[in-house]
Amino acid sequence: MKFRSSNHSTHDSIARAPRPHAALALALIVAALGGCNDRTAAPSAHAAFVRTEVVQPKDRQASITLTGEVQPRFRADLSFRVSGRVIARYVEVGTHVKAGEVLALLDPSEQEADVDAATAAVLAAESQLRVAKATFERQKALIASGFTTRTAYDQAQEGLRTAEAALEAAKAQLGTSKDALGYTALRAEADGVVTARNLETGQVVQAAQPVFSLAQDGERDAVFDVYESIFLGNEGERSVSLTLLSDAGVTASGEVREVSPAVDPRSSTIRVKVAIKDPPAAMTLGSPVAGSVKARAQRQIALPWRALMAAGTRPAVWTVDPATRTASLKPVTVGGYEAGEVLIKAGLEPGERVVVDGGKLLSVGQPVTYEGDRS
Repeated sequence: MKFRSSNHSTHDSIARAPRPHAALALALIVAALGGCNDRTAAPSAHAAFVRTEVVQPKDRQASITLTGEVQPRFRADLSFRVSGRVIARYVEVGTHVKAGEVLALLDPSEQEADVDAATAAVLAAESQLRVAKATFERQKALIASGFTTRTAYDQAQEGLRTAEAALEAAKAQLGTSKDALGYTALRAEADGVVTARNLETGQVVQAAQPVFSLAQDGERDAVFDVYESIFLGNEGERSVSLTLLSDAGVTASGEVREVSPAVDPRSSTIRVKVAIKDPPAAMTLGSPVAGSVKARAQRQIALPWRALMAAGTRPAVWTVDPATRTASLKPVTVGGYEAGEVLIKAGLEPGERVVVDGGKLLSVGQPVTYEGDRS
């Protein structure tokens, strides 16, 4: 008898039954996968504690202070009217001089020779005039008696007129020569202070070459070089308060007298001259002064320095949505900087809640918590 079919059935049953160690491995894999899923789950966002304030624009009366220099209202460059060699110099830079005071002398030898030549020419012209007058008088008497011709008479009359003109020319040349001799002495044209000197004894100077600068006594200006942007919104303000930098107790008031129409290409500034009213004696020429002017009041939002952040290359601040209490970074336009504060010109609306402290570690959309506002 054969049992082949029964043996095959028993073998298949054994093959289909699960092995104990295989089932255990499968259970461990499932548990491990479950553990991995638990660890990769997104954690809940952490709310950051920050200090905030609700911004409101305020009228701000800004003050602009610049440094300038006291300069004379009238300045003149002095020069000799003739050429020559300097033989004497009597003043230095800073010397106060009176009108008509001699500042320097040229060698007058050449001019004196011209005066002598002109004097001789006058004497010669006077002699020729006397001869011409005698000739004319003789011809006049002869023509009245009929002993000369009309032609001779006319020639004598013409000679007289020529001699008179020659004498006038000689006298004029003598006057010019004397003036040139007087120009060898350089004199101050007004009371003032010598502010520059460009000659030395023994130097040969040319006519009209500047050798001294004279700041005339009297009215004084405070001169400032300012950037054009300062004038934006302040066109009507012309009163300036002046303070001597070396002594804050020395003050004066002034008024804008002149604004240059052109921008200096080297410094990109505009020169402004402020007329000083009754300048104190301590405000001497060249003294540095501080000029302050009140700018027109503007409505601006002021925030602490620490509130200012950056969004790329632009300034920005963190704002808080009151509904969701989440942070967002908002670009703003800065209108100016002051001690401890930054002025926001655009980008914020009144009533917005801005983070003023604790914004360095915030991220966009992060929940925040905050307490009362800064007053």
